[in-house]
Amino acid sequence: MTQPSPVTRPAALPPAALVVVPYDHPEARRLTRALHVEQRASYGFADSPDDTPSSEFAPPAGEFVIAQPGPTAQAIACGGWHTLSPGTAEIKRMYVHPDARGQALGRQVLTHLEASAARAGATRVMLETGRENRAALALYKSFGYRPIAPYVPGRNEDINRALAKPLPWHALRSPTAAGGTLDASTSGSTEATGRAPTR
Repeated sequence: MTQPSPVTRPAALPPAALVVVPYDHPEARRLTRALHVEQRASYGFADSPDDTPSSEFAPPAGEFVIAQPGPTAQAIACGGWHTLSPGTAEIKRMYVHPDARGQALGRQVLTHLEASAARAGATRVMLETGRENRAALALYKSFGYRPIAPYVPGRNEDINRALAKPLPWHALRSPTAAGGTLDASTSGSTEATGRAPTR
C-alpha cells in the first residue's frame, strides 16, 4: 500500500502559518493526493482530488489554504471551502499529514475556513466525512456540527456522514494560526452508492 511521503521537519515543530494558495498549487496537490491515498485505504475507493477544478476554490467564492511551519517548509495540512449555494459554504479537502497530527492543526485550519466563509457572506457551512474518521467526527462535533441528510446525490449513509452548522457572527473573528494567514501570491512562499468521502 502506498504511504504518504514523510514530512521533513524539526523535532519541535514551530507554529504553522496558513497560506492561501490556488487549489492546483504543488503543495496543495501533494496533500490532497495523500488524503486520497488514505481514503482508498480506508474505504477501497475515493474520487480523485485531481478531478476537482481549481476554480472551485477561487476567491471570492472560495478559498484553499495550506499550513506551513516555515516559509520554505513542506506543507503539513490543508483545507478549503467553496460556495455551495447562496449563503451556504462547503468545506472540503481537510487533511493533516500523519507526521503532524496531534498538534491542533485541523482545528486551526477549520477555524480559519469558517471565518473566511463568513466574511464572504456564508451563514451556514456543510461538509462530509467518513464514518471511520473518528478524529474528524470528534473535531466537527466540538465545533458544533450536527448530522444532516446527505446533500450529495448517490452518497451511501453507511459510509459517509453529512454535517452542517450555522455560522455565528463571531466566526468573523478568526484567531487563525500563530503565524497568521498569508497569500502565496504576495508572500513568496513555495510551498457510493458507496462512494468514499472525498470532501
